[in-house]
Amino acid sequence: MLAEGDALELLHRGTMELEGRLVDASNTTLRAGITLDGVTRRCVYKPVRGERPLWDFPDGTLAGREVSAFLVSQATGWGLVPPTILRDGPLGPGACQLWIDEPEDAETLIGFVPAYDVPAGWFPVASARDEDGDAYALAHADDPRLARLAVLDAVINNADRKGGHVLYAADGRIHGVDHGVSFHVENKLRTVLWGWTGKQLPAECVEVLTRLGAELDGELGEKLEEHLTMSEVQHARLRVRRLLRAGRFPKPPQDWPAVPWPPV
Repeated sequence: MLAEGDALELLHRGTMELEGRLVDASNTTLRAGITLDGVTRRCVYKPVRGERPLWDFPDGTLAGREVSAFLVSQATGWGLVPPTILRDGPLGPGACQLWIDEPEDAETLIGFVPAYDVPAGWFPVASARDEDGDAYALAHADDPRLARLAVLDAVINNADRKGGHVLYAADGRIHGVDHGVSFHVENKLRTVLWGWTGKQLPAECVEVLTRLGAELDGELGEKLEEHLTMSEVQHARLRVRRLLRAGRFPKPPQDWPAVPWPPV
């Protein structure tokens, strides 16, 4: 995988050639090849003109929220969100994100498992039954990479952390994608990663959140205000402070569905 700086340079300056549309996406989402100085990679291109209006996200663009999620991820140093920029493309301005290839034998850390056979070291999150009435559990691994992602989602107020929005790269890293419905001023956190609910934050996360809070008061906050409202940036600061004050992973909201649908 390209180093982050090289990937950002490629995304900014590369020539984009559309390959096709990802038909499962609710908004226009295209895969493209992007080439610069003989280097070619794939990217995901989400043009602003292909966004469906959302009544509860009336300000800014979904593309801007995708970029904002990357900027916060970049500030954590965890590398959870693939390099993402806002640039002009074949269909106008949009979010452009480096494509993550998953190997065929990629590990899966989130999914439905038989309720009587939840793997050791996994957290059951929700109960379900299949068409035959057999009991299943929505569960995820107690994995520090997922715990970092759960903290990031709490900061950006991600309203759509499905299992399918977690990608597993060949180098062992995991990546979260699809952050267009993040950064709302109201608590809209919806995720499949509720296994740590109420548990103490790891020391590493506390250290990162402390640094992130300072950066949100400075240059990072200024960058986010290019894509988000001032109120949305302020609420991101408040969420970091609340996480640090509580010292624990957040609990599911009571007035909002806690798990997205479909969850995987």
